[in-house]
Amino acid sequence: MKKFTLVDAIVAPMDRPNVDTDAIIPKQFLKSIKRSGFGPNLFDEWRYLDVGEPGKDNSKRPLNPDFVLNQERYQGAEILLTRKNFGCGSSREHAPWALEDYGFSVVIAPSFADIFFNNCFKNGILPIVLDEETVDDLFKAVHDNAGYKLVVNLQDQVIIMPDGKKITYDVDSFRKHCLLEGLDDIGLTLQHVEAIHQYEKNQSKTTPWLFADAEINDN
Repeated sequence: MKKFTLVDAIVAPMDRPNVDTDAIIPKQFLKSIKRSGFGPNLFDEWRYLDVGEPGKDNSKRPLNPDFVLNQERYQGAEILLTRKNFGCGSSREHAPWALEDYGFSVVIAPSFADIFFNNCFKNGILPIVLDEETVDDLFKAVHDNAGYKLVVNLQDQVIIMPDGKKITYDVDSFRKHCLLEGLDDIGLTLQHVEAIHQYEKNQSKTTPWLFADAEINDN
C-alpha cells in the first residue's frame, strides 16, 4: 500500500445518502481478487447507460451525462464528498478497491458503514467524518465553484479550504500511522518478519513433525 501524502485535489459531490457497496461496484465485477482494474466500473449502473459486464470495453460504452463523475468540471477528482451511511450493504472489499483504482484517496461524509469504513483504511483511502452542517456547506461550495479544491492534511488532521479556513477532523492514531507509512495488514505483519522467522526456527526444533515438509532458513 502506498503512503498517504498531502492531498490537494478537486472535490466530486455525490449528493446521495445510503450509497451501498453494490452501487459502488456491482456484483458482476467481483470475480477478480486483484485489487486493480475496478476503476472503470466504479458506480457502473449510474455511470453508463447500458448494462456493464466483465471484459466489456468501457471506452465504447454510452456515458450517462447527468452522472457527476462524467461531468467535465469533476474530472481528476481525488476527493469524494457524499452523504450519510456511505458504503452500506455487503462487506465487499472491492468497493474501496474500485474507489482507489478510480483515483479517490479521500471520502468525506457524515457517517460510514462500519465494515466499509475499516476497509478504506486497509486500502489507502482516508474516510473523514464531518457533521452534517459542515458537509452541507461543502456541498454548496462545490456546486457554486467549478474546480473546487480542498487540501487534506492527514499529519495535522486538517482540511484547508480555498479561503484558508480550516476544518479539523478526528482519526484513530493507529490507523493514521498505517496510512502515513503505507502499511496494510500484510505490511504490518512484515514488520515482524525476523521475529516470525525466529519463532519458526525454534518451533521446528521443539515440534519437528509440524515442519517435515517446510524449509526453515537458519540465516
